[in-house]
Amino acid sequence: MKRRIETTINGRHYSLEVEPRKTLLAVLRDQLLLTGTKEGCGTGDCGACTVLLDGQPVTSCLMLAVEADGREVITIEGIASDGELHLVQQALVEVGGMQCGFCTPGFVLSIVALLEENPKPSEDEIRRALAGNLCRCTGYTKIIEGVQLAARRMRSGKERRRA
Repeated sequence: MKRRIETTINGRHYSLEVEPRKTLLAVLRDQLLLTGTKEGCGTGDCGACTVLLDGQPVTSCLMLAVEADGREVITIEGIASDGELHLVQQALVEVGGMQCGFCTPGFVLSIVALLEENPKPSEDEIRRALAGNLCRCTGYTKIIEGVQLAARRMRSGKERRRA
């Protein structure tokens, strides 16, 4: 038996009928066709499926969609605005902080959450914040450089803030 949930995803209100056993990841990808969120491991270990739930990073493969009832979800599709990359995305591109890109959406959302909470993180704080995100091809040096670049730009007021 399906359950009705009310949620806001990327700034848009949704009233959805979902099966209670469906993960948020499955509903995002299969029902709403928001395919930027990736399924990597399916066990919450890789971070590829990271989304923001009320501003905090969560692994959507472990969260039931019914848990999003009455809450705000941001996916990678909700990060860019007016056809322009978010400051974090742009910084990662500039420093070469991605290769295949499969893990990138999860990293971007984790980084956005980190910088919203801590605009001047140390390298150790960055590493801790990204510990739940795995990359198999880029390595972490360039990703950390991207976080540091984005943080500097945010502090200098060059960020385009999301509404």
